[in-house]
Amino acid sequence: MPFPPDGPSLTDAGSSAAALPLRGISLLLVEDSRFTCDALRLICQRSGARLKRAETLAAARALLDSAHPDLAIIDLGLPDGPGTDLIASLSATGMPVLAISGDPEGRTAAGEAGAVAFLDKPLPSVAGFVRLIRQLVAGGGADVPGQDHDAPAADPLALRDDLERAAALVAGDPAQHGYATGFVRSLARAVGDPALERAALHAGADGGRLVLSHLIAERLDRLQAAC
Repeated sequence: MPFPPDGPSLTDAGSSAAALPLRGISLLLVEDSRFTCDALRLICQRSGARLKRAETLAAARALLDSAHPDLAIIDLGLPDGPGTDLIASLSATGMPVLAISGDPEGRTAAGEAGAVAFLDKPLPSVAGFVRLIRQLVAGGGADVPGQDHDAPAADPLALRDDLERAAALVAGDPAQHGYATGFVRSLARAVGDPALERAALHAGADGGRLVLSHLIAERLDRLQAAC
């Protein structure tokens, strides 16, 4: 199901540019994690940016038939292919693209595809994200700003959805093993769970997939108990 479009949260019609520093900027986010999408949605609402979201390359391309964002934010690991494919095609049109990934080693591939900057998970602060987007939309390349990690907390229901999806992926088609473990690793980095990230990295070893499944189940149980 496609994401609904998101607009800025305008609690005060007279909000100043300082209060909404990204007002008037339109962003496209291509990201398969509900948790990360929700966190970025909250940042955009706080800063005034308009956001459209897609979970897959196909959905993103369908949106781009009618939408003309100022900047695209593209995850490198997507269900229907590598994000670098879309990065390359959008960069060729002159659109600035910010790559995002839970795998720091993706920085080189993203740059080679044409991304003007790379955002590593977990997400930076609201202020750091705003600085980066303003730099990129203004036409200057940028490195990741200092990450002081005060991004707004995403909805725990979004995290639950991601964990349920991770459980299904890990238990599913072995041909999708690479995507499944990449999804879990990215989620683990986004929520600051090094044990889960390590398990995803070693899921190809003997018994590794079972260990990863157990860890995901534990986190789901813990989250459901807290809710």
